[in-house]
Amino acid sequence: MNLDGRRQSSNVDDRRGSSMGKVGGLGLGGIIIIGLITLLMGGDPGDVIRNVQQYGGGITTTQTGDYTPSAEEQELAVFASQILAGTEDVWTKIFRQSGLEYVPPKLVLFSNAVQSGCGGATSSSGPFYCSADQTVYIDLSFFSSMKQQIGADGDFAYAYVIAHEVGHHVQYLLGTLQQAHSQMSRVSQAQSNQISVRLELQADFYAGVWAYHDNKMFNSLERGDVEEGLAVAAKIGDDYLQKKARGYTVPESFNHGTSAQRSKWLRKGIQCGDPDQGDTFSPSYNQL
Repeated sequence: MNLDGRRQSSNVDDRRGSSMGKVGGLGLGGIIIIGLITLLMGGDPGDVIRNVQQYGGGITTTQTGDYTPSAEEQELAVFASQILAGTEDVWTKIFRQSGLEYVPPKLVLFSNAVQSGCGGATSSSGPFYCSADQTVYIDLSFFSSMKQQIGADGDFAYAYVIAHEVGHHVQYLLGTLQQAHSQMSRVSQAQSNQISVRLELQADFYAGVWAYHDNKMFNSLERGDVEEGLAVAAKIGDDYLQKKARGYTVPESFNHGTSAQRSKWLRKGIQCGDPDQGDTFSPSYNQL
């Protein structure tokens, strides 16, 4: 991606280097946690979200002030701040065109563990969005895990992770997230998983919408970027990750979408750039 001269967001809270107290819970999982952590360790894809519902908080942090990031990590911190700024510019414009106000999320950078409005989370929870405090959380070491564990690498691949989580924030602002979570609490686990898939695919689509408009506004996409993103989407599908971890799939446990679905909706967002075309809730489940 071409980010030369791009501004950095002021909505970044750098908590790297905080010391940790008692760990008693997990945060709300985001885009790739199911595959990189739970599945690759042989667990159930629904475990993380169920842990979020079961446990509340438990991590206390204190800033030590002596944390020194590596040069590579600091480059990623600047990158993440620039991508967040890009989402702010794009979604502010899109919301304004619809007569709405976009209130940007905060981005918290942490190392090892963090306390969020949704409870405590460790690095193994992966990047996540917490609607309780309207904040995206990420340990930048996650990008190294992406590369090492599933061979997903590249700046647009990393940007996709952040833009997907911001997509959940867009869902929150539009009320979609609250409605979906309300429905999930009233149905069976299998039905809840299907609603979760719809949420995740829409967040993928919104990530694509961001990329479309960011490129139009800043000429940010370079040759191979889109292919990078689609390759990552294919490697974080529930089917791909379950097959990799277990050798077989359990479709009723899918809660992020298959490789084909995730690639489809990300591609659609990148190609059309129209957020109104991202309705993942009306089609029948097998048509997603």
